[in-house]
Amino acid sequence: MPSPILVLNGPNLNLLGTREPGHYGRETLADLANLCAASARELGLETEFRQTNHEGELIDWIHGARGRCAGILINPGAWTHTSVAIRDALVACELPVIEVHLSNVYKREPFRHLSFVSAVAVGVICGLGSQGYRAALAHFQQLLQEVAA
Repeated sequence: MPSPILVLNGPNLNLLGTREPGHYGRETLADLANLCAASARELGLETEFRQTNHEGELIDWIHGARGRCAGILINPGAWTHTSVAIRDALVACELPVIEVHLSNVYKREPFRHLSFVSAVAVGVICGLGSQGYRAALAHFQQLLQEVAA
């Protein structure tokens, strides 16, 4: 099995299913973890799924992925719009990154239109709900096949 794809989720995503379901849907974080695991299996990938409300912990996980993981799928939550430190950690890890958001950030408040992560990601998916995670994993499978060829 190839190196895992690290699936990282930022602040408040532990409240999925109950927090603003009009924006984020009714699926829970556990539902999202199960979807990622099942999708990865179907694609011949492995994932590590994590969530934190602590920015330093997320940065440590990003650092730990360097040389160990095949890529990072990240939903940085509110840190998308505020954290240069997470952006810099993603650059330093030297792995392909795909940024995912459950909601369409461009249909929301203007401050959500700015992302420090997007400029260092190979792709950005927003507004597809949990299916955005599935799409990101499918793209990682394609990237890994291209590298192996």
